[in-house]
Amino acid sequence: MTTLDVLTFNLNNPSRERAERQLAYLAARPEPVLVLTETADSAGCDFLAARFTAAGYAVTFPRPERGERGVMVVSRLMTVPGPQITGYLPHRAVPVLVETGDGPVSIVGLYVPSRNATEEKTVRKRTFLDACLRGLPTTVGRHEVVIGDLNILEPDHRPAYRAFQPFEYDFYTGLGRAGYRDAFRTLHPQTAEYSWVGRTGDGYRYDHAHVTRGLADELRDCRYIHEVRTGPDRLTDHSALSVSLSPQPTRPLPVTDPRPADAVPALF
Repeated sequence: MTTLDVLTFNLNNPSRERAERQLAYLAARPEPVLVLTETADSAGCDFLAARFTAAGYAVTFPRPERGERGVMVVSRLMTVPGPQITGYLPHRAVPVLVETGDGPVSIVGLYVPSRNATEEKTVRKRTFLDACLRGLPTTVGRHEVVIGDLNILEPDHRPAYRAFQPFEYDFYTGLGRAGYRDAFRTLHPQTAEYSWVGRTGDGYRYDHAHVTRGLADELRDCRYIHEVRTGPDRLTDHSALSVSLSPQPTRPLPVTDPRPADAVPALF
């Protein structure tokens, strides 16, 4: 591995059958670190965690309580848990540390709560976003990646949507004030891309990767992968997002194929 590559993929709390198809796709991805969002205490997520663990991957999966959603980080690199970001809905903010030739890199997988017009859901989302901004490390001397389904838009998102409130845009700008850079916008300042499309055809860039200033200079690629959302298999309702950074990982794990034996094509 010559670069540190990370993929975020919204699982959409899969059934067991869809989790098997997701596993086949994810096992074939080149990125050694997978940040899987919208996890649950469910048969599909249990299957994925068990298969990756049995294959020797490092799996960090703080299991959400029933009815809740969270994040699972799956890695072909040696990882250790990072400092807790927030005590409020902590299973939605999962930090891990990986070693590279440039020192440790912290990867924080986020799954921000969605909301509707009710006060309860609005307060829940605002509380989580505020807690994350307070809990994310300062960027001085650190390499940090914040990546996942943030359920927010950039302030100048096109099209603009009236339903979004100032506190949601404030999280995006707050990351900037804290020293983080939008990886996709750094490389593609004018490109219109959407990671989720509603029934009316309106597009939203919900899935993000933000990196600290030092890592912004190390960006090699950042792109959306729409095939998982638009292709015939329809593995999920979100596009995936891949980011590539130049620091070279130094502690790969000796993993095996996580797919069940009967799902691996025969060579002869």
